[in-house]
Amino acid sequence: MNATAVLLTAFEQRHDVFAGVWTPGFLSTIVLGMLAGWLTGVLTRGRGYGCIVDVILGLIGAFIGRWIFMKLGIAVFGFIGNLAAAVVGAVVLVAIVRMIAGTTD
Repeated sequence: MNATAVLLTAFEQRHDVFAGVWTPGFLSTIVLGMLAGWLTGVLTRGRGYGCIVDVILGLIGAFIGRWIFMKLGIAVFGFIGNLAAAVVGAVVLVAIVRMIAGTTD
C-alpha cells in the first residue's frame, strides 16, 4: 500500500451523529400561537384584534414564519427559534391584513 492509498483510506471513515430536535406538539403550538399573537400586538403597536384573533394570527403566522425561514435558509431549532419564526410570520400576516383592510392603527 502506498502513501496515497493510506491517505485516501483515512478520509473514507464514517461518523454517525445523532441530534435531538424539539418540534412543537399540539399544546406547544397553541402556546406558541398565543405568545406570538401577543408579541405581534406589542411589536406592531396597534390595539390588536382581540385575544382570539391574535391567537389565530399567531398560529397562522407560525406556519408563514417557518416557510419564510425555510426559504431564507434559516434553521429553526427549539422553543425560541419556533417562537421567533411565529412572531415574524405573524408580523408579516398583520401587515398584509392591515394593507388589505386599510387600517393604520
